[in-house]
Amino acid sequence: MADNEKEIGGIKYDEFVDITDKVCPLTFVKAKVSLDELDVGQILAVRMNEGEPVQNVPRSMKDDGQMVLKLANNGDGTYTMLVRKDSE
Repeated sequence: MADNEKEIGGIKYDEFVDITDKVCPLTFVKAKVSLDELDVGQILAVRMNEGEPVQNVPRSMKDDGQMVLKLANNGDGTYTMLVRKDSE
Protein backbone atom coordinates (compact mmCIF):
# COMPACT_ATOMS: atom_id res chain seq x y z
CA MET A 1 0.00 0.00 0.00
CA ALA A 2 1.44 3.40 -0.98
CA ASP A 3 2.06 5.97 1.73
CA ASN A 4 -0.59 8.30 0.33
CA GLU A 5 -3.20 5.55 0.80
CA LYS A 6 -2.43 4.99 4.50
CA GLU A 7 -5.16 7.29 5.75
CA ILE A 8 -8.75 6.74 6.86
CA GLY A 9 -11.08 9.62 7.64
CA GLY A 10 -8.20 12.08 7.75
CA ILE A 11 -6.20 9.97 10.21
CA LYS A 12 -2.91 8.54 8.97
CA TYR A 13 -1.94 5.08 10.15
CA ASP A 14 1.33 3.16 10.27
CA GLU A 15 0.24 -0.46 9.77
CA PHE A 16 -2.86 -2.39 8.69
CA VAL A 17 -4.17 -5.80 9.75
CA ASP A 18 -7.22 -7.65 8.44
CA ILE A 19 -8.85 -9.90 11.05
CA THR A 20 -12.00 -10.72 9.07
CA ASP A 21 -10.85 -14.35 8.83
CA LYS A 22 -10.67 -14.72 12.64
CA VAL A 23 -13.32 -15.38 15.28
CA CYS A 24 -13.36 -14.23 18.91
CA PRO A 25 -11.21 -14.36 20.95
CA LEU A 26 -8.61 -14.63 18.16
CA THR A 27 -9.79 -11.32 16.69
CA PHE A 28 -8.37 -9.40 19.66
CA VAL A 29 -5.30 -11.63 19.89
CA LYS A 30 -4.30 -10.99 16.26
CA ALA A 31 -4.95 -7.25 16.57
CA LYS A 32 -2.98 -7.09 19.84
CA VAL A 33 0.00 -8.98 18.35
CA SER A 34 0.05 -6.52 15.43
CA LEU A 35 -0.15 -3.55 17.80
CA ASP A 36 2.64 -4.97 19.96
CA GLU A 37 4.99 -4.69 16.96
CA LEU A 38 4.46 -0.92 16.80
CA ASP A 39 6.11 1.81 18.85
CA VAL A 40 4.14 3.90 21.36
CA GLY A 41 2.35 6.65 19.43
CA GLN A 42 2.00 4.69 16.20
CA ILE A 43 -1.44 3.89 14.75
CA LEU A 44 -2.80 0.54 13.61
CA ALA A 45 -5.77 0.13 11.25
CA VAL A 46 -7.73 -3.05 11.98
CA ARG A 47 -10.37 -4.36 9.53
CA MET A 48 -12.92 -6.60 11.23
CA ASN A 49 -16.36 -8.09 10.64
CA GLU A 50 -19.42 -6.46 12.13
CA GLY A 51 -21.02 -8.07 15.18
CA GLU A 52 -18.98 -9.58 17.98
CA PRO A 53 -15.56 -8.27 16.83
CA VAL A 54 -16.87 -4.69 16.61
CA GLN A 55 -18.35 -5.01 20.11
CA ASN A 56 -15.31 -6.67 21.71
CA VAL A 57 -12.07 -5.61 20.00
CA PRO A 58 -12.37 -1.83 20.58
CA ARG A 59 -13.38 -2.40 24.21
CA SER A 60 -10.49 -4.80 24.75
CA MET A 61 -8.04 -2.31 23.23
CA LYS A 62 -9.28 0.41 25.59
CA ASP A 63 -9.05 -1.99 28.55
CA ASP A 64 -5.45 -2.68 27.47
CA GLY A 65 -4.59 1.03 27.73
CA GLN A 66 -4.74 1.87 24.03
CA MET A 67 -6.62 4.77 22.39
CA VAL A 68 -9.33 3.94 19.86
CA LEU A 69 -9.37 6.92 17.50
CA LYS A 70 -12.05 5.87 15.02
CA LEU A 71 -14.40 3.02 14.18
CA ALA A 72 -15.65 3.37 10.61
CA ASN A 73 -18.39 1.33 8.93
CA ASN A 74 -17.03 0.23 5.53
CA GLY A 75 -20.54 -0.49 4.24
CA ASP A 76 -19.69 -4.08 3.27
CA GLY A 77 -20.25 -5.89 6.56
CA THR A 78 -16.86 -4.84 7.90
CA TYR A 79 -15.53 -2.01 10.04
CA THR A 80 -12.10 -0.42 10.28
CA MET A 81 -10.81 0.63 13.68
CA LEU A 82 -7.90 3.02 14.09
CA VAL A 83 -6.10 2.47 17.38
CA ARG A 84 -3.08 4.36 18.72
CA LYS A 85 -0.59 2.47 20.83
CA ASP A 86 -0.50 4.44 24.08
CA SER A 87 1.22 1.85 26.30
CA GLU A 88 3.50 -1.16 26.02
